[in-house]
Formats: sequence, C-alpha cells, structure tokens
Amino acid sequence: MDPDIIYTGGKRLVGDISCTNNLRFHTRQNGLGIAVLLLSTNTPGAPVVDGKGKFLGFISEFDVLRALEAGKNLHQLTAEDLMVKDRVAVTATTTLAEAVKTMEKNRFLNLPIEKDGVVVGCLTRHDLLQAWIGIGLGIDPEVDDEGD
Repeated sequence: MDPDIIYTGGKRLVGDISCTNNLRFHTRQNGLGIAVLLLSTNTPGAPVVDGKGKFLGFISEFDVLRALEAGKNLHQLTAEDLMVKDRVAVTATTTLAEAVKTMEKNRFLNLPIEKDGVVVGCLTRHDLLQAWIGIGLGIDPEVDDEGD
C-alpha cells in the first residue's frame, strides 16, 4: 500500500453510513426550543416529522435566522411555521456520489434519509466525507484479503 495515496475504499451507499445527526422536530414543537436544540447539539438543521416519522419538511439554522431577521418571536412560532416544505431526501440505496450531488445542488448541510416515507436518518457532509474516504476502515481496495 502506497502511504501517499488516499484510498477511497469506504462505503458506497447511503444505507451503509452511520449518521451522526439523529435530531428530529415535530410540527407543534416550539421555535425557541428548536433554536436551542440546534445550538446545543451543533446541528445545522433537522427534518420535521409527524407522529409516525413521516417526512414533512426541514428546518435549518438559516430558517431560524430568517425568522429572527423578520422580527418574529421564536417563542410564538412552531416547527410548522419555520420549516421549508420542499422535501428533498435520499434513500438507503442512493450512492454516495448522488448524495453529494444532491447536497451540493441544494446547498444542504444535512440530507434526510427516507424509507417508505419515514425519516430513518439524516446525513451530514462529515458523514459523507468519512464514508467516502473510508476513515478507520484500514481497507486498501487494491489488496486482497491475504495482503497481496
């Protein structure tokens, strides 16, 4: 194995990735509480789901900042008031390359993973980069199991 080469032998499908963003919001959740959760978890955004986990929308830090800039009182707003209703998501069978393109095209920092209409996770750019490079796997795709 050449130490000067970074092998991209990591995981190839979104479903293979362990997501680091497990935050979810519910439609009636208080706007100020949402802002506090985003800040306290260092999470740039999270999906809004109903009681069954169905993906309804997404709230990012930008959405909260827009509300504040407009002079709105976060304590009087709910997730439903703050969320963007464009439902952009990927599935477990989406490739890493497709997920990266979706995030880049939409300028997302997080991307929900959906299965049968239910949010099962939320990818971050960090998750994708870690999976793409295969950090911690110690795998060289050019070498077989016997180290040849």
